[in-house]
Amino acid sequence: MRFAALASLVAAALAPSAYAATYHLSDNWVGSAFLSAFTHEAIADPTHGRVNYVDQATAVAKNLTYASGDTLILRADHTTTLSASGAGRNSVRIRSVKTYDTHVVVWVSFILTSAVWPVVLTSPPLSASMCATCPKAAVHGPLPGRPTKATGPTAAKSTSIEGVNDQSPNAMTLHTGANCAMPASRTMTGTATNNNCDVNTDGNSGCGVQAPSANSYGPSFNANGGGWYAMERTNSFVKVWFFPRNAGNVPNDVKAGPATINTDTWGEPTALFPNTSCDIGGHFDANNIIINLTFCGDWAGQASIYSSSGCPSTCVDYVNNNPGAFANAYWDIASVRVWQ
Repeated sequence: MRFAALASLVAAALAPSAYAATYHLSDNWVGSAFLSAFTHEAIADPTHGRVNYVDQATAVAKNLTYASGDTLILRADHTTTLSASGAGRNSVRIRSVKTYDTHVVVWVSFILTSAVWPVVLTSPPLSASMCATCPKAAVHGPLPGRPTKATGPTAAKSTSIEGVNDQSPNAMTLHTGANCAMPASRTMTGTATNNNCDVNTDGNSGCGVQAPSANSYGPSFNANGGGWYAMERTNSFVKVWFFPRNAGNVPNDVKAGPATINTDTWGEPTALFPNTSCDIGGHFDANNIIINLTFCGDWAGQASIYSSSGCPSTCVDYVNNNPGAFANAYWDIASVRVWQ
């Protein structure tokens, strides 16, 4: 299966006005271009997953990263049974070399094979049973130990695509430090699940919005042929759109990826995060684009979340002893585009 096109993050304008809606294409990564535009981060998982992120040379040698033509494949090891006392399952986490302030990012791919995340982008399709899997595409600030405006345990980040196991719908979330909240009433098609974005008070869950349709993530997303996720970030707001692949309202900007786009024509966003009670510019520094595939961890690994997905055993035991279950855990990304 291939990832359905995930709507991506589109943020930041060249013009100084926070309300500017016209952006110009600055980056367009396709196929092998990802290998120089992104770095593989062989680091400890910030979300404490049962995963071992490997460097680029290892990822390419083990076929966990494959780039050719208009395809980038990012996947996890699916042949090795793990020792309970050893490292987690080999997987990949890539971070863009460039950073972005206000901007619009679009990641385009096809069908989701195992996980989903942000920007105009395509994430992996989920298999029939994708227990323990937690894919993510996000715009993320510096990690702990690096300069950041965030006051919380991690740098401020916004995720356009995020989910666990094969549970839909997709979640779009802001993770910030103190003094960032969302209004109860907002003009968006999604449903707010939490209005306090401060990760210090909510176990790092942030302020989330659920997409209104099941085909925004997981098996339904794949069955529908994927879609597009797009994010726009200014100092006044962060907006995320999701357009199913067969929808009649997909903007030509999103489908065609022209040199100039106008987000004012995209209609009501799926998720809206305004600066009403949150200084967006103060919380969000220059961000990298990050795409990763992890297992268990702070969200998917919670016993209540894992068991409610109908998954067997415990999350960690399942990851250790069922390598074949992750054969379809991968991202298939056609391109990532950034407008500024």
